[in-house]
Amino acid sequence: MTAEQISEIKSLLANPRTISIIPHRNPDGDALGSTLALKLYLEQLGHTVHLISPNLYPDFLSWLPHQEEIILFCEQQQKATQCLQDSSMVFTLDFNDLSRTGEAMQQVLADLDTTFVMIDHHQAPADYARFTYSDVNCSSTCEMVFNFLEFLGDTHLITEDMATCLYTGIMTDTGSFRFSSTTSRTHKIIARLIDAGANNTAIHNAIYDSSSSNRMQLLGVALSNMKILPAYKTAYISLSQEELDQNNFKKGDTEGFVNYGLAIKGIIFAAIFIENKEENIVKISLRSKGDFDVNQIARKHFQGGGHINAAGGKSDLPLSETLEKFEQLLPQLTHE
Repeated sequence: MTAEQISEIKSLLANPRTISIIPHRNPDGDALGSTLALKLYLEQLGHTVHLISPNLYPDFLSWLPHQEEIILFCEQQQKATQCLQDSSMVFTLDFNDLSRTGEAMQQVLADLDTTFVMIDHHQAPADYARFTYSDVNCSSTCEMVFNFLEFLGDTHLITEDMATCLYTGIMTDTGSFRFSSTTSRTHKIIARLIDAGANNTAIHNAIYDSSSSNRMQLLGVALSNMKILPAYKTAYISLSQEELDQNNFKKGDTEGFVNYGLAIKGIIFAAIFIENKEENIVKISLRSKGDFDVNQIARKHFQGGGHINAAGGKSDLPLSETLEKFEQLLPQLTHE
């Protein structure tokens, strides 16, 4: 952000306001961690802050401090809409287009006459915000929120709860600090967060060592369904609605499954296809190694987007036809 923009934001935050903060639909650790941390910061400044999530977040994030204060748009649409309409500022975190909130919430946001602030690390940000802090090289939106507080000269206000939220987002979006987006700067920030009270061991255990037996059974199904295509250095997993139901699927249960494909020697491209009969779509996650760009694949072929090595999308075709389309695309995808 420019010095002028930072100065303008500091002026806007100098007096108490009603502010709303929004993550993307189906919020992950980075989306939830960044929005919760920002909420706690703004409340310290004396603002009235509403954190409004388009829908429910995964159960493995339900331990995060102050998550019980989140308003779910899908369940409390009238209250959420009123909060948004009462807000003189709206922060949108970890997404770059209002469509990422879902059709109903997108319409409410588009109709607002307010000051939008975007903080996000995904490619090709839309131009709806008055203030846009975009950095595709940042490991996570949580890292960007730390930077944002540093821009404002307020990192000394980071509490233990804020540090816990920010640590969670950075840890999950960097794959426990193993992705290439993890820099020395990332580790320096992590050190600051631990010093501020983030318990790294407890956070890791809460995220990665709290799986239900149903999730582990579902992982077994997913791995047995994995198809490996050595000619294209590709591995993909598919899960049908029936398989999800048989294993009592809950939101977040398939988190991380797609990465198992990349653990195979010689594989640089991994995907997972999850059937969702309620929405009548197939949800898709894509992962890669090196400079193989799954963001462009998601944008061009699957109505989505993301980062070079991690992206998502969807298909309106049945699961079997989606998988057929994917395999037919592979010769050109792996040689683009």
